[in-house]
Amino acid sequence: MMEIKNEILYRIYFLLFGIFIPISVIMVYRTIVISIVQGEDWRQRGKDNYVRFKAIEAERGNILAMDGSVLSTSIPYFDLYFDPVAPQAEDFNEHIDSLSFCLASFVDDTYTPGGLRDYLIRARADSSNRHILIKKGATFVEKARIEQFPLFSKGRFRGGLIVEQRNERRRPFGLLAQRTIGYVRESAKPVGIEGAMDSILRGEPGGQMMIRVDAKKDIWLPLEDLTAMDPKSGDDVVTTIDVNIQDIAENALLRGMNAHDAEWGTAVVMDVKTGAVRAIANLGRGETGWWESFNYAIGSSVEPGSTFKTATMLALLEDGVIKLEDSIDIHHGKAQFFEQLMVDSSPESNGLDTISIQRAFEISSNVGVAGLAQRYYGTGNGPDRFIRRLKQFSLHLPSGIEIEGEANPYLKEAFSETWSGISLPWIAHGYEMRITPLQLLSFYNSIANNGVMMKPYLVSATQHYGEVLDEFSPVIVKKRIASERSIQRIRQLLEGVVNDGTARKLHTDAYNFAGKTGTAQINYKRSGKNIKIGGYRASFVGYFPAEKPRYSCIVVIHRPRKAGFYGSDVAGPIFREISDKIMASGSNHQTPLNLAVRPVMKNEELPGLDVGASADLRTALKYLDLPFYGRPGTEMAVMRTHADSILFQNRTIAERTVPNVLGMTLRDALYSLENAGLKVRLNGVGKVISQSVPPSAKVRGQTISITLR
Repeated sequence: MMEIKNEILYRIYFLLFGIFIPISVIMVYRTIVISIVQGEDWRQRGKDNYVRFKAIEAERGNILAMDGSVLSTSIPYFDLYFDPVAPQAEDFNEHIDSLSFCLASFVDDTYTPGGLRDYLIRARADSSNRHILIKKGATFVEKARIEQFPLFSKGRFRGGLIVEQRNERRRPFGLLAQRTIGYVRESAKPVGIEGAMDSILRGEPGGQMMIRVDAKKDIWLPLEDLTAMDPKSGDDVVTTIDVNIQDIAENALLRGMNAHDAEWGTAVVMDVKTGAVRAIANLGRGETGWWESFNYAIGSSVEPGSTFKTATMLALLEDGVIKLEDSIDIHHGKAQFFEQLMVDSSPESNGLDTISIQRAFEISSNVGVAGLAQRYYGTGNGPDRFIRRLKQFSLHLPSGIEIEGEANPYLKEAFSETWSGISLPWIAHGYEMRITPLQLLSFYNSIANNGVMMKPYLVSATQHYGEVLDEFSPVIVKKRIASERSIQRIRQLLEGVVNDGTARKLHTDAYNFAGKTGTAQINYKRSGKNIKIGGYRASFVGYFPAEKPRYSCIVVIHRPRKAGFYGSDVAGPIFREISDKIMASGSNHQTPLNLAVRPVMKNEELPGLDVGASADLRTALKYLDLPFYGRPGTEMAVMRTHADSILFQNRTIAERTVPNVLGMTLRDALYSLENAGLKVRLNGVGKVISQSVPPSAKVRGQTISITLR
């Protein structure tokens, strides 16, 4: 019995000390070796074989101009690599010679076909490089050609070709509307249309299971997996930008900035009826020249100066307290408001005392407009009524344009903590308040649109491969900002500014436009009765053509350093260049002469003859093969119908007397009148049917008005 017990104990001791303890020691030893001695190597292997689902970037949608021109697009570029381990041995051996020849001949000529073949065979043998660069930054055409090379044509996994796509954002028109188009970057806040419409443009990313084969170089290879998902490209965004008008605005602004050496400037063109922004240009001074680094049109809330006088006049007209024919004393351009002296910037105010309200506005009299505001709003709850009128015109609200970064306007509340005795007269002519150029343009656009305020907008539609997904219609912010009568009176004032006021040198006979000049003082400091000025901001805002407005436009030039600083000298010519070129750029910007029904006229109003240069009339009749007789000996001739032919008669123009130009075309009439020493003012088109100074009157250098029909 004892022997059996001892035998059992011996067996237990054998199992314990002969098997379990040695195994435990070995396990502890291996654990130490694996975790400490070989730990780094195993951790590196774990990293090398790490598998994850990696996102594939979607192709970003295009940004298009109103006519479909591409303003911003994503150009795909491809980095091509070769994994020599991926192909089967028979495929690799069969095609390696021809593949090496194609790569050396058409992709990388630094290798000979034989040298490249040996290199690829060595790489496959030792598996040291499974990510051999074939070509970096290949175009789509180059990628497609390389994919047809021997071995590569078998596909991504059997052929070993690895394609890594990256998209680069490009603008076919260069810097055109650069800030408005904007960008989306990881390290910066989104800007412009790219930022505002990012959720639509960016699409939906795809994905693919990837395995990391080299942790040090962070090299990933795709796995042949059924979970692979192709990315969905983004949708296109159609903007309201007119490429031609944008180019006109940018070039005109650049010339103005160079001419006046300004700090920054902006120009915006808007469609009157819809509020669609056709152009928005911004230029600021950079280290290397002018650059569109900030959208001043929507991001700069500034004191507008005299361009705000239009709002004050509209408030007065709405309250019915003035008529444009009423008189006002402008005190020779100087007036005291409490402790502060106000001085007109316009030299035309010197020597003037009592003038009409219309004339005070046309010459941009600070004293005149501020005096009206003080007279009718300066007592009782008048300041509050004035501010409420300005709010009626939505001058306290942002425009609501789609892109980020719009600055809020600032309009003081009457009798608030910041309100003082001089707040009312100073706000009346554009100080102690702030507004962006786009917000001010929206107000003027409402005047051009007969009082209807439209929301400015930059995006008209979204589409996918040409199919329209969504359209954005014009939005009416306010059906009427003021009465029809008040709007008509304001339009009369704005036309007067161009025809007879501060902008009269900008007037053109080609078409009529209306607007207001502005010359705001910037960085000014009040010291007692004096104001120290830190520069000027010149502006002009208006619309064209005046009779039936098609476009509204604002130009603001901040701190011009040379060649003037008044709005009429700095901003006005830029506005005029923009409007001139838009009007001349196509027939769709002009009102056809035969669009309306011609008015019925009495027979005696119609000239029953044609008058012109004798030589020109004779040449035309010969070309048309029409019979005529008579040989006038004068430079000008009268052509009348007689029986079945045409009769020529003399038209004598005596020296130093007013010539008879009835029946002449405009060119011949101007030639005759200006040669006689007369200044000509004209109205209408066609032939001359009347002249204000009768024929044979003595010439004294007077102005003559002629009417054509």
